[in-house]
Amino acid sequence: MKILQKLGLLIGMGLVGCQSTPIESDVQTYILRGDTAIVCDTSYLSKHIKVDVVSSKPYIRKVITAGSVQPIPTQYAYIAPPFSGRVGQTFFALGDQVEKLTPLFQLVSSEYTSTQKEFYQAESERDLARTEWNRKQDLLHKGVAAQKELEEATSALHIAEKEYDNASLALQVYHTQPQKMTLGEPLVIRAPISGTVIENNVVTGQYLSSESESVAVIADLSKVWVVAQVKEKDIRFIHEGDRMKIQIAALPNDVIEGEVFHIDEAIDQETRSIKVLSVCDNKERMLKLGMYATVTFLDREREAIVLPEKALLQEENYIYVWKQIADKRYIKQPIEVEVVENGFAVINQGVSADDTVVIEGGYYLK
Repeated sequence: MKILQKLGLLIGMGLVGCQSTPIESDVQTYILRGDTAIVCDTSYLSKHIKVDVVSSKPYIRKVITAGSVQPIPTQYAYIAPPFSGRVGQTFFALGDQVEKLTPLFQLVSSEYTSTQKEFYQAESERDLARTEWNRKQDLLHKGVAAQKELEEATSALHIAEKEYDNASLALQVYHTQPQKMTLGEPLVIRAPISGTVIENNVVTGQYLSSESESVAVIADLSKVWVVAQVKEKDIRFIHEGDRMKIQIAALPNDVIEGEVFHIDEAIDQETRSIKVLSVCDNKERMLKLGMYATVTFLDREREAIVLPEKALLQEENYIYVWKQIADKRYIKQPIEVEVVENGFAVINQGVSADDTVVIEGGYYLK
């Protein structure tokens, strides 16, 4: 049985020495003076203690948290009727891939017909005002009309043209071409974006109110957001443009890469976390809206002090290593550990490059 024995101090002539017990020659012996350990030259303990010079290595800090898959707002569209009316013919189905401005369904609406009438009325008034302006200008050239009459006709024409433009724009908002429409024809509701129909509640013949909620949803899911909540203590390690990886419980063998798109400016007061939005490629459609994900943010590469995990020792409330200060002399050095993974520890404070520390056998000195 190996015996760990502290030797007494030999006080005399200011010298400190070590001695072995007479039991056997390989008895482990050392002196512990405060936080300093001195290993005797003849001690068997020296064979078990290995030291190495501390060095820095490239390191990428990781922040792991939970997130969920959500659509990108600019690639997600709710379809709702702009007028009250009844659904006529439908042209799409759930799951269809549609292009922007693809016809979805017809809406027969008296409100839309009224908008058409307003356009035709504005067009008629513009034409009349233009005819009157031409007539006043011709009369002025003949000396029959006064300049004031032409000015009044010019003002009336400008107003009529403005009302016509407004009426035309009111129709173009719904992708109607005023010059080609027929009074009383149904409004054709079109896809505002390209994407997949992921929700469809349109039924031929049903009555829709202009105050109805959306009756269909189109989404371009080739890219999606992964929304993660990051604790405020970790947010300093995350930057826009950083790489990130996500894993889905339903797809344990797949790792999907993305990029940090936006970091919120405000902290959630209840959770003390900050929302981070990341963009992920989803061309294979593996990510489904609402899925929960494990998100790993990867900080920019930096140089860091890395030690073998077995070099770390622990007291009641702190972690330390034995730092060599001279031959066979070691001092207990408290350290701050950022993370331990794969048998190695990343050290934030306590030791520097070129320090020499005990990487194996330090527990013999406890």
